[in-house]
Amino acid sequence: MKNYLLIATAVLLMTACNKNGNSSDASGTFEAEETVVSSMQAGKLLSLKVEEGMQLAKDSVVGLVDPQNLILQQQQVEESIKALNAKTADVTPQVQLLYDQLKVQETQLSNLNHEKTRIENLLKADAATQKQLDDINYQIESLQRQMMVTRQQVAVQVNNVNTQNRSVLSESAPLGKRAEQLKDQINKAAVVNPVSGTVLTKYVQEGEIVSSGKALYKIADLSTLKLRAYVTGDQFSKIKLNQQVKVLIDDGKDKYKEYPGTITWISDKAEFTPKTIQTKDERANLVYAIKVNVKNDGLLKIGMFGEVKF
Repeated sequence: MKNYLLIATAVLLMTACNKNGNSSDASGTFEAEETVVSSMQAGKLLSLKVEEGMQLAKDSVVGLVDPQNLILQQQQVEESIKALNAKTADVTPQVQLLYDQLKVQETQLSNLNHEKTRIENLLKADAATQKQLDDINYQIESLQRQMMVTRQQVAVQVNNVNTQNRSVLSESAPLGKRAEQLKDQINKAAVVNPVSGTVLTKYVQEGEIVSSGKALYKIADLSTLKLRAYVTGDQFSKIKLNQQVKVLIDDGKDKYKEYPGTITWISDKAEFTPKTIQTKDERANLVYAIKVNVKNDGLLKIGMFGEVKF
């Protein structure tokens, strides 16, 4: 329906221009690339430094949705992570006794090896018996087996504690991700203007409760406007992208102000002219939409009529 109204307007303009003797090739209305800025979080709108007609820079922070609840959630998660770290066990106290026992056994083994060497020397001098050497070897072997058992007990204790710690710390990873998500949501509580331009419409006021996706304001870059016009099938072959054209707007009675323009878009689909305002013969005509970029000196407005000369 919107396209039909635009086409109808263009056709009426071309008819009026022909009556006035103006040889324009197409007519239409000016429009801009409009951006609706919405809230990314739900909550109370604490501030929105935006007024209609205000110029805003890209990436400027213009408002804030109350993030206090999210901040409290983030703090709660961080405290939970600290509590998990406190639950982890230190293996050293649990195996210290075994380490002490192992040191005693190592000292005993050293003494037994020294005694074995002495007995071996005495045996060579026939001052000791083979039984004495066998007895000391048995004691050494027994002590070595005891030391092996002690080392195994240390390994088991260390493994048990590490397993317990891994189980506790495994809960920390999801909590860390949750903390990062909350931090991201807190950052999104700030309303950041996405494009440079002029505020066209403001939809909400400070203090209102907004939901995620709620439109806050509409902004557009008015430094360059687009004239959306329509051309007939016989004109279609005479235009091309980036073609330089003249754009005319009314400048008082029977006067026109001229602007340079550039064709930036040509529709690849033809449209029938509206049946409601055209004669039977004219209803068979097809038109093609085009867009012409025009640098705005401040006089051009969204919705203003314009004419194009190729």
